[in-house]
Amino acid sequence: MIAVTSGEPAGIGPDICLRLAEREWPARLVVLGDRDLLAARAVQLGLDASRIEIRHVPLQKSALAGRLDVANARYVLDILDAALAGCVGGEYAAMVTAPVHKGVINDAGIAFSGHTEYLAEHTSTPRVVMMLAGAGLRVALATTHLALKDVAAAITRSDLETTIRILHADMQTRFGIAAPRILVAGLNPHAGESGHMGREEIEVITPVLDRLRAEGMNLIGPLPADTLFTKNVLTGSDAQLAMYHDQGLAVLKYAAFDQGINVTLGLPIIRTSVDHGTALDLAGSGKASPTSLFAAVDAAIEMVSRRSVPPAGPPQGRRSQNTEPVQPANHRHPLPREGGGGDG
Repeated sequence: MIAVTSGEPAGIGPDICLRLAEREWPARLVVLGDRDLLAARAVQLGLDASRIEIRHVPLQKSALAGRLDVANARYVLDILDAALAGCVGGEYAAMVTAPVHKGVINDAGIAFSGHTEYLAEHTSTPRVVMMLAGAGLRVALATTHLALKDVAAAITRSDLETTIRILHADMQTRFGIAAPRILVAGLNPHAGESGHMGREEIEVITPVLDRLRAEGMNLIGPLPADTLFTKNVLTGSDAQLAMYHDQGLAVLKYAAFDQGINVTLGLPIIRTSVDHGTALDLAGSGKASPTSLFAAVDAAIEMVSRRSVPPAGPPQGRRSQNTEPVQPANHRHPLPREGGGGDG
């Protein structure tokens, strides 16, 4: 059973979650969110959501598509907390997250920098790694949501080594790659140009790579980031490690904007996500593409299938007491493929 969080109620999260009914899935999917919101959005979009199963989490205030309201910031986190508790407790085998709006949560007085950091804190995980995947790329990040001026100081030997160990281990256990080949970007232009454009490659990155290569890891780099993502260099690689957010994700989103997914590595649970934002301007319009959400669900199911021991939980084919179907609208119509932008 997979938990799917519906995210910011004013955004496209409810829209794309409702469209999960368009496919047959080799798992039981449960959408977490307000049942009335989802039913109303289904009517608004003209979708038949009779096969969607929901776990009701009540809104604090009625939500309108495209209109943020700080009153519902706590609701968004309540959904996350419910999904996380279910994963930790064994009710859910994995969680898949629709987009949230970081700004409105912070405007409500709740410090929040993203799903990745929130889930790490609430599972007492000292270090996690954000990775986005799509179009044949698996781009992990050494640092995440930091101002560019703070990136260099945040890349220490200890942190970089931990990041690479997590990436390497999850490539093996969650992606089934016995000996992953990982490309590692430098921080500076031309990977520092032998120290003429910065010494982080010489003093931090290369020593870490050398130490881990001595343990048998197949690590290539540090490579200039402007050529790392070219076809010839990428050939044969299983993952790519960028030093900061835009260094890696600009390429990933160019290649797979509405098809990419976000995977949080290093957590004690499986979590995948869409790679786009709340797209408030598309909410309720019928124009939001569910492609990234579908890919995130597929990835979560595939990761679960690699676990040697299935998690405990309610038997397949039976609804838990907290779930019920969304009431269907009268008809369905195809929607064009468009989306917003974001990650976290």
